[in-house]
Amino acid sequence: MHGDTGSSDTTPLAGPGAGTLSSSRTALASACPTVLVGADGYPVALCTPIFGQVPTVHLLDPDDGSSLTTLQLTKGSLLGGVYAYIDHQDRLVVADGSRSLLRVGHHRDGEGRWSLTVDRSLSLASVIPEGDAVTGLAPDWDGRVWFATGGGVVGTADDTTGTVKALTLPAGERVANSISTAPEGTAVTTTHATYLLGSRDGAPKILWRKAYDRGSARKPGLLSWGSGSTPTFFGPAEGTEYVAVVDNADRAANLKVYRTADGSDVCSVPVLAAANGPGSENSPVGVGRSVFVAGTYGYPYPAVPEGAGDSVPASADFAGGLSRVDVRADGSGCSLVWDNALRSAAVPKLSTADGLLHTVVRDPLIPGTRGTSLLDPFRYVQIDPADGRVTRSAKVGVGSLYDTLQMAGTVAPDGAYLQGTVTGVLRITAR
Repeated sequence: MHGDTGSSDTTPLAGPGAGTLSSSRTALASACPTVLVGADGYPVALCTPIFGQVPTVHLLDPDDGSSLTTLQLTKGSLLGGVYAYIDHQDRLVVADGSRSLLRVGHHRDGEGRWSLTVDRSLSLASVIPEGDAVTGLAPDWDGRVWFATGGGVVGTADDTTGTVKALTLPAGERVANSISTAPEGTAVTTTHATYLLGSRDGAPKILWRKAYDRGSARKPGLLSWGSGSTPTFFGPAEGTEYVAVVDNADRAANLKVYRTADGSDVCSVPVLAAANGPGSENSPVGVGRSVFVAGTYGYPYPAVPEGAGDSVPASADFAGGLSRVDVRADGSGCSLVWDNALRSAAVPKLSTADGLLHTVVRDPLIPGTRGTSLLDPFRYVQIDPADGRVTRSAKVGVGSLYDTLQMAGTVAPDGAYLQGTVTGVLRITAR
């Protein structure tokens, strides 16, 4: 979902280029937070149907975005099965509600018909208690899959040997977002702290822990009482020198940057001030020395996970906001480069090929206001990361059918921008 194992939210592919922008919607009657494309060019979407909410995998036609075939998975928690990745054999790697690690492949028979099948399965039930579920997972550099559960179990799984090992983080700490991996270790942000974990003979061990200000309650537009970040690895040399998250402090949202090597502080910078929206449920975008933070304070999510707690205040207008922060060249601290009130309704993606930020914004029905309605217009936009200005945009639709629900988009090899919505998948192209 976040572009790579480091959750940089970047892509090496160029998005829609010169020409007239157009969009089409594949209606799947499902919220589709995860749309991924493997080496063969076929998009795979992991969706949750509006009715029944049984997670369903769709194989999409790369030419028009239509669904070629489907496979239902075992139902789990609201966030269970949201995060997934495509492996080296174009298989979707995901944990389902049965507490199993699955590799789902797509195959074509001799008559050209497609099917999705579970090619490999490994039970994680030996380390995940009944009632808990995997929230995030990612591969590491030793052939294992790391996972973290909502209840704070962090583990490794080797589905070639069947070996599963885990540890439990301190009581009361929940994992509400995905995890990130780098050669230096695995980053996990709980509702209280950010961790870097390594392994000893495959068994997870804590290398460092950094607590952050989680505020006095969950905020409107966030899905947990704590950071909304999947931790982001970034850096100018190796791409993993730093780890970034956004805290949940009461009066402001602060970008926290740590040194991956030892967890020492690089900076804490208030962000999203221009929008006056102190909260972000999105993973920061990280590339080189730059980090981009999109605000979600007040976003009208239709549901929140069980146990998330009441928000304070109970509701708020959608503030939005987009900020860029750069780590200084000598690593001595950070500087706010720009800050605006753009209302991104999705996790932005930065293309290192075309040099642009890509996202979908939610405009107010009444210009100049901050409220939301069922008739809000949605626009695909391209943003210049140098100054935060929108350089190009195109309306993709009006109304709740097009709600991108702060989900991440992805770029296909042909330049199409694929964006999940609450009812299916948008395909944005240039002609």
